[in-house]
This record gives sequence, C-alpha cells and structure tokens, in this order.
Amino acid sequence: MKIIILGAGEVGATLAENLAHESNDVTVVDTDEALLRPLQDRLDIRAVHGYAAHPDILRSAGANDADMIIAVTAADEVNMVACQIAYTLFHTPTKIARIRAAEYLIEDRLFHQDAIPIDMSISPEQLVTEHIKRLVQYPGALQVVDFADGQVQVVGVKAYYGGPLVGKELRALREHLPEADTRVVAIYRRGKPMIPEGDTVIEADDEVFFVAARRNIKKVIGELRKIDRPVKRVMIAGGGNIGLRLALALENHCQVKIIENNPARAGWLSEKVNRSIVLKGDAANESLLVEENIESVDVFCAITNDDEANILSAMLAKRLGARKAMSLINRLAYVDLIESSGTQIDIAISPKQSTISALLAHVRRGDVVRVHTLRRGAAEAIEAIAHGERSNSRVVGRRIDEIKLPPGTTIGAIARGDDVLIAHHDTVIESGDHVMLFIIEKKHTADVEKLFQVGVSYV
Repeated sequence: MKIIILGAGEVGATLAENLAHESNDVTVVDTDEALLRPLQDRLDIRAVHGYAAHPDILRSAGANDADMIIAVTAADEVNMVACQIAYTLFHTPTKIARIRAAEYLIEDRLFHQDAIPIDMSISPEQLVTEHIKRLVQYPGALQVVDFADGQVQVVGVKAYYGGPLVGKELRALREHLPEADTRVVAIYRRGKPMIPEGDTVIEADDEVFFVAARRNIKKVIGELRKIDRPVKRVMIAGGGNIGLRLALALENHCQVKIIENNPARAGWLSEKVNRSIVLKGDAANESLLVEENIESVDVFCAITNDDEANILSAMLAKRLGARKAMSLINRLAYVDLIESSGTQIDIAISPKQSTISALLAHVRRGDVVRVHTLRRGAAEAIEAIAHGERSNSRVVGRRIDEIKLPPGTTIGAIARGDDVLIAHHDTVIESGDHVMLFIIEKKHTADVEKLFQVGVSYV
C-alpha cells in the first residue's frame, strides 16, 4: 500500500517503522527536519518537510495516488483539515486521524463523508482508559485485549507459585476446567517465546498468553495464579483527560480518589466527577499518600503527562503498600526498562502501543479487522475473517492441522456467529469465521495475512 503518515512524533515514527518493514510504500511528513532525518536514514521511506495540511505539501508527498493518509500530528485541527483536503482534492480512499479532544469525539455527526471525511478517528486517551478498565476488571492480568466485539479475549498473566496448573503439563488444563475451554497460545520464559505443546510444563514466573470466551477468563486466570481479590479502591495520580475518563468509568464500581497538583484543574475536576474524591496535591508526596491510606489501595494508576513523575509516584505507592501499581509511560525505552529491571511497578502502560494497534488493523491485508501488539510490540494477536471456499482459500474448508501456518503462529479461537470455538487440531474453518491468531514474531505477519487472501484459484 502507498501510505502517507502526517507527523513524525513517536507514534508516527513507530508506525512508519512497522509499515516500512512490511513492504509498504511509506512517506512521512513533518515540519521538523530533525525528526525526519533519522527516520529517513534508518528506514526505507520517503520524507517530506512541510506543513501537513497544506495542499502543495500533500501533493509533494504523493497524495494524488495514495491509498491511505494517517494524520497523527500533535494538533487535532491539523489532522482534521489534512483529511478534509485529502478527500476534496485527491480523493484519498482511506483517511485516519488521531483526535485527542473529547469535545470533538462526542459529536456523532462530525466525522463522515458529508461533514469532516475521516474514516476512522483514534483517541489515545479512550484506548488507554479501556485498557486500564480491563486490567481492573481482571486483577491478575498483565494484558487483556478484545476480539470479535468482546466475545473473545486474549489475556496475558504471570504464573505464580501456588497456581493449580504451575508445575503441570498444559494438557492438564482441560481436566481442571472441563466446562471452560481455553487454549494457551504462547509462553514467555525469561523473556524468550515458546510455542506451547500439550507436554509443556508451566513454571512459576512464566508469562502465559491464553485465549478464551469472555465468560471463562477469570476461571482460567485462577488456574495460573492465586485469585486476586476484586478491585474496590483505586487511586489515580493525574487529573488530565485520561484521569477524568478513568474516574468516570470506575466510580460506580470502585472507591476512586484523584490526586491533581494544579489547584484550578482540581477544582474543575471536582465538578465533573460524580462519586470520586479529588485531592489537590503531589502524588509523589509520601505524607499525602500515607494520610490517604495508600496501604488499603488495590490499584494505583500514575497517569500524568510526565513519565518520570509517573514512575516515581508508582514506585513510592507500591513501597507504601498499594497492592498493584500501574504507570503510564510514553517513552518506549522506559517501558522496556520498567518491565525488564524488576522494579516494583506491576504494569507499564504505553499509549503509543495502544494507538498503533488500532491503526494497524486498517493497514493489514486479507480482511484483518483487529490487531493488538503485545510484549512491547514484539508479538501480535490478530483477528482475520476467512472468505471463499476450499478451492480458492488456504484456510476455508481445512482442519487447523492442514493449514501451513508460519513459524511461531498459533490459531487460538474462532468466533462463528454467536458461538466461540476454541481451536483444536481437527477444527474446520468455515467461510465467514472470525479467526484469532497469535504471532510471536511480527516478521511473519505478512505471511499470515496472505493465508486469508482469496485467490482466483488455489489448490
């Protein structure tokens, strides 16, 4: 595909890297040459210096015959205008824009062909809020992602001493849970991926990814670790857009406190929330945390705009007794550092990875409808729709053990109408099935996409 990315910030740069490595024709536009130069040196892409919404700049970037424009500059208004111009002047088929301000997103009539022609709007704040909500819903999980409109979920958990399945072979999972079918799709042991087999023994501290119907997720988590008690008390450090969204999403089910350092913002927040308590103060102030009974907090979420402040306050909250500490981290290098150095922070949340996951679903070939990057972008879980028949498809009409899957790829589950089928070797894929796959090495993603492309004939 010929793709133009507007904005060479961290999201734009990471997206360009992903798409360039998948043999797409990528052009990146930005007003900052210092951001473009290293991208052009490192990747096989084209760079255009200029203002993303100007018609002449879009023309120079190749908008006349581009398949897609992805506008991820820092300004919502620039992203929207760029999509409008791409549609009006160049008839660009697919236009995607990152929109941060909730005031735009709540207007249902705003983004369509007769108004502002944006085919898909991405809200990083909303994506992060949904991500944290799922982690609160499943206290023992490291990552939870939805497929098939929420019917199926892929969950990552760390196996702990005392879990019923730890020290046993995977085939014992069916004996433990005869009424809750599931499939382990990948295991990461000391940071290295393993393809699970029936005789694979789960060890303590393994990072285990499994797929199951939503209704069975908590039962499966209970086999891998001691059941965490439900989350009742949440403390949020940072009353920005994400902090407010998260408080509103959780306050009907949990006791929520927001710590905000800006007095004016704290006062404004107190008028916007319903049941949450807003505290004016510094989330890294030990006295404040102790005074607010941090030792009784189930989840501490540090979600300010400052990575360093988030890391420090989350570490402090954990040391003072918070049961789980999460930290929002924008710099991917910091995410790697937190997750590999054994700090007290339980989960590092990357808005960029959430945003890129949402964007990639619109770039994939072979009718891929959902993509989630996992393990800091090293692995992917995707949802693809099977089309055709046995004569022109590599998957339709075939048992799973007949399909030539790329190395490190596992079919985990199939959504067929309202039914969720956990994949086994003799499961036959039908046309229209939504197939969930786990790919431990992203370099094989393009090969997986080809499996779901329908040819004129295939034998």
